[in-house]
Amino acid sequence: MAASAALTFITSAWASPMTTRVKICGIKTGAAMTAALDGDAEYVGLVFFPKSPRNVSIAEARSLAERARGRAAIVALLVDPTDAEVVAVTSGLAPDYLQLHGHETPTRVRDIRNAGKTPIIKAISVTTKDDAACAMGYRELVEMILFDAKPPTGVSLPGGNGQSFDWMVVREMRQQFPFMLSGGLTADNVQTAIRICHPMAVDVSSGVETAPGVKDTGLIRAFIAAAKSAHRAG
Repeated sequence: MAASAALTFITSAWASPMTTRVKICGIKTGAAMTAALDGDAEYVGLVFFPKSPRNVSIAEARSLAERARGRAAIVALLVDPTDAEVVAVTSGLAPDYLQLHGHETPTRVRDIRNAGKTPIIKAISVTTKDDAACAMGYRELVEMILFDAKPPTGVSLPGGNGQSFDWMVVREMRQQFPFMLSGGLTADNVQTAIRICHPMAVDVSSGVETAPGVKDTGLIRAFIAAAKSAHRAG
């Protein structure tokens, strides 16, 4: 899908009175995948980052993705990947999106898109409004922007740290483009986050875990239900 066509689709969907979409990221087991799909999550994320407790091999990811294909969009998360890594993941998994969660510049994002021939979700680490404004440099290159909390000092994981940020700093970005929100979300706070900044979608990983990388099916179901009922609750 061309970037312009994808953005038109996303903007149209975002403007409609649909419920907020949900992405469950860092799935490693069939049980977690089933819980996400049965709860009608629109996106499922598979992590390719060796330092992450949620890292999976291409073979493991392919097995999990086959459960989801046709039911939810498959998102492959990469951190500052080489062209070879991009090609390996796209050819081995055939994901619907590549999520770039590192320090990729706009130029690098363009190169990765060309190498993988796959739509891009670009994560932007946020603390301030100036951080959020950095997303403007990517909007013509990607299908979605994902706003996430900046990792704590000294932490090697760019996401999935259970850290939140002030959602007000991205509230005004909804006037520029629809976006996905991540960072410290749980079933207890996701409705508040949705009411404050009106994201097109919400993304959760550690917020549905009992330990790093260990997804809980009950927490997955609770998160999806809370996110999808946010507008009714509001």
